[in-house]
Amino acid sequence: MVGLTIKEIGTKLTQAGMLKTSVLCVYGSDTIPVDATPMRKINRCLAKVIFTLSAQKIINKVYIGEEELKGYCPGGQAWFGYKSFMPMLKYFLSTGSEDFRGGAAEFLIANPDLAEKQLKSIGKITSLGRYTIIQKCDEIDDQNLEAKAFICFGVSEQIRNLCSLAHFRPENAVNIQNLWGASCASFITYPAGMAENSPKNSIIIGPSDPTGNYWFPRNYLSIGIPF
Repeated sequence: MVGLTIKEIGTKLTQAGMLKTSVLCVYGSDTIPVDATPMRKINRCLAKVIFTLSAQKIINKVYIGEEELKGYCPGGQAWFGYKSFMPMLKYFLSTGSEDFRGGAAEFLIANPDLAEKQLKSIGKITSLGRYTIIQKCDEIDDQNLEAKAFICFGVSEQIRNLCSLAHFRPENAVNIQNLWGASCASFITYPAGMAENSPKNSIIIGPSDPTGNYWFPRNYLSIGIPF
């Protein structure tokens, strides 16, 4: 994709995958772009906002910033590098604790100790900047933006088509992964390289988190492409 504009990359990904949703680009910024919508105005769940941005036609860019975190999911704030994970999160992800949310638990990981080890294995998560911007590629004309990743959504056949392109040039055949984490981690954190131990030059298929099943279409997948 070297030599192409962000808009051209979005067009080619749309054509290659025969996508019905918009290809998104993520980047960091020291300022809020003109006409950008705060993500919290759409939903407290950052992952749901990202999918909504891709699926709808009205809003073309959204943002979250280190100074405007009120109202967002605490996990999303951590996955975007603006906060640390809550110490009690290991219980919520596993078997629960009466000392946290009355014992509420997601039962995603076998036990709290294993959950803590998995969280540590991610490494430090660093934000992309004072503000993290997610924007539709076909709305981007500024070629000075430092794109970090592209995010696409589609049904399984469309994502399979895009996965085939991942093997067009690399010498390494093991370059597509499905990593543990919240949906926003699959969409942004890992492909954008925000986590210290994010796999390098790997496409991320997701989401791997079933807690988003109530809003994410059952026949859809995401693909995050580092840039």
